[in-house]
Amino acid sequence: MKSQVDRDAVRRRIHSRIRKRVKGSPERPRLAVFRSLNHIYAQVIDDKSGRTLAAASSAEKSAALASGGNVAAAQVVGKLVAERAKAAGIAAVVFDRGGFLYHGRVKALADAAREGGLEF
Repeated sequence: MKSQVDRDAVRRRIHSRIRKRVKGSPERPRLAVFRSLNHIYAQVIDDKSGRTLAAASSAEKSAALASGGNVAAAQVVGKLVAERAKAAGIAAVVFDRGGFLYHGRVKALADAAREGGLEF
């Protein structure tokens, strides 16, 4: 039986493989996703300068969610991060799924960000 530590180590290895290829630039920053058991977080990052340009999470009070660990919360966070990125003048991003499978909450966040106007 695998422990949580083992699963997290596997995810981190997958994420490091993804990060070799996925780089955020000032013209096309990286949309990084992290999901925990209770919340989901998204950041738009310029890797060249190391700055976060826009961010949203289900843990924010402004999100006003009953639960942050479900698909509905991921959709709200996706729309929020897209709005904030648009306000910062960002139209196109590269998607970094953070070593998580592109399924469920991660996919819901990505689809909502696309609906919100981000191109990737």
